[in-house]
Amino acid sequence: MARLRVAVDVGGTFTDVLVLDEDTAAVTVAKVASTPEDPMRAILDGIAAARVDLAETTLLSHGTTVATNALITRRLPPAAMVTTKGFRDVIEIRRGTRDDLWDAYKDVAPPYIRRRDRLEVSERVDFEGRVLEPLDEGEALAVAAKLARKGVETVAVCFINAYANPENERRMAEILARELPGVHVTTSSDVLPEIFEFERFSTTVANAVLTPLVSGYVRRLEDALAGGGYRGDLLLLHSGGGVMTPALVDRYAVRLAASGIAAGAIAARHVAMLCGHRNAIGLDMGGTSTDISLVYDGEMRVTGEWSVEYGYPISFPSIEILTIGAGGGSLSWIDPAGALRNGPQSAGADPGPACYGRGGTEPTNTDANLVLGRLGAQLLGGGMTLDAGAARAAVEGGVARPLGMDVAAAAQAALRVANANMADAVRLISIRRGYDPREFALVVFGGAGPLHGAALAAELGIPNVIVPPNPGITSALGCLLVDVRHDLSTMYLRRADEADTDEVEAAFAELETEARERLAAEGVEERDMTLQRLISMRYLGQWRSLTVAVDGPIASLDAALARFHEEHEREYTYRRDDAPVELYQLQVQAIGVTPKPELPRSEPRDHVPEPHARRPVTFDAGDAVDTALFRREDLRAGARITGPAVIEQLDSTVLVPPDVQARVDEWLMIRMEIPV
Repeated sequence: MARLRVAVDVGGTFTDVLVLDEDTAAVTVAKVASTPEDPMRAILDGIAAARVDLAETTLLSHGTTVATNALITRRLPPAAMVTTKGFRDVIEIRRGTRDDLWDAYKDVAPPYIRRRDRLEVSERVDFEGRVLEPLDEGEALAVAAKLARKGVETVAVCFINAYANPENERRMAEILARELPGVHVTTSSDVLPEIFEFERFSTTVANAVLTPLVSGYVRRLEDALAGGGYRGDLLLLHSGGGVMTPALVDRYAVRLAASGIAAGAIAARHVAMLCGHRNAIGLDMGGTSTDISLVYDGEMRVTGEWSVEYGYPISFPSIEILTIGAGGGSLSWIDPAGALRNGPQSAGADPGPACYGRGGTEPTNTDANLVLGRLGAQLLGGGMTLDAGAARAAVEGGVARPLGMDVAAAAQAALRVANANMADAVRLISIRRGYDPREFALVVFGGAGPLHGAALAAELGIPNVIVPPNPGITSALGCLLVDVRHDLSTMYLRRADEADTDEVEAAFAELETEARERLAAEGVEERDMTLQRLISMRYLGQWRSLTVAVDGPIASLDAALARFHEEHEREYTYRRDDAPVELYQLQVQAIGVTPKPELPRSEPRDHVPEPHARRPVTFDAGDAVDTALFRREDLRAGARITGPAVIEQLDSTVLVPPDVQARVDEWLMIRMEIPV
């Protein structure tokens, strides 16, 4: 009987399914249209299209956009917040920042919970955790009665200084659970036991409003898979780059708010490491957006604060990914000053680009690529026929005529603007962080990424471009490469020269005990558990901290301080070895190692393949040139191609510009060497 590993990645335009046979290492892929109104339908359609027998499936991993879309669209369940008297407006006062510094009239979106649904009770804990005022249980009961009349489905309990002592918060949660059966209750001390009430409250509120939605979706999907014969755990990819089981979703639903985009970053790291590159930039260009990630010295960059909607941070560790509105469906348009723009508006999945023939009339990047011959008339292995006439009409009406250009020049201009937007985003995540992109490889994937990869690398001075075997479903591959992961933390505010190392060691030991309990609850064996200690530190008087890894047991902080100074210099270009350093937070990353799939490997044999056809293609400069066309499935390991060439496959198209050398390696990756 076959043993299958199945990964499902839900995107804005397509839902991708990747199936790996553990015994033969054979890979099967399927791509179906996403169903935003009910993502589960596309998942089941994709599993059916890939001909997956769920009874023979040993693992099913899923990156979901349900939480992200819920926060963006604000289709949220009736929710309430209970907080300490005097603090109901913390999540509305926020921080004094703006998304657009120069637009004083642009308002930040309102909080996820309205003011009328944010109720107060009397209680108080000081910064050291001493209970100055116990919870007024009479007020708590009155609040519970009011919430019952409001018919709320979920409640966030956010008390001031609950991170230092959760006693009052837990008592409030007990009362709500007793008085409001069936209502989800989330406490800030459980979700994020950290200082800074705004970030803690914001994360807890996001968790509360998502819990009923995400839990319901996960349970329905679990039941549907079980009905099809699947007997394992449904593993859900979370923002930190690990997976969690449905049992933990009820407590930490907010961790799935960046689930969908994390998979691509994980896959990009894996692809780069297979190819011998410990420094890599991942560029996942899909139908509506481009996600950019960075791997340095084999490790992905992680951020401790991010948001789906500006102004409302989520303070769980997350893979740092920069997302911009540049995809195959991004629209080209003329601004009031007469300048050509590209994105962030998108034709989306419906109606899609004009060439899809579904009613779209505005020019997109896909239309421009089709006009220039970079795309063929068939997509999805012949499953979709593109209308070149409609694409030409859209580019002519939307770009060429307003700018007084011919259609080919207009299409080239539109794609140059799109590439410039993506190049700027790469600079933000690399140069702005102190990394030189010329020292990195560029891993391009997504349905549209390989069409733009070589041009982007040339603009950025990146010498190597890597295209995975199945670019359009590479994010799904990322879902198979992750481990069970939890991130735990506790505040520890001490000067480093005054810290008691025994106290630090005891705090780490307590976190590690909880970490092992969580992993054990998810079925992870002790031998498969890996715990990594980290300390967040800052120069005394600084606001932001910087996190470094440490080894245990903690007998001295000297090595950690040396690493902090080094990282501070790399990140911020200066260090102050003589300045006092303050410990801020202790963290433990708990990893439950899962078996990783072995991708098929072939013995390379140098050869120059014959193209199956030719067509005129216009590149970044000059007129159309006669270009060789190859089918990706015909390219064996060791194949060498000199551009110009177009390589077509089910889920993507690879563009090899003139004079660019491309070869297929033992993993069937296409590696392009860019003249720089």
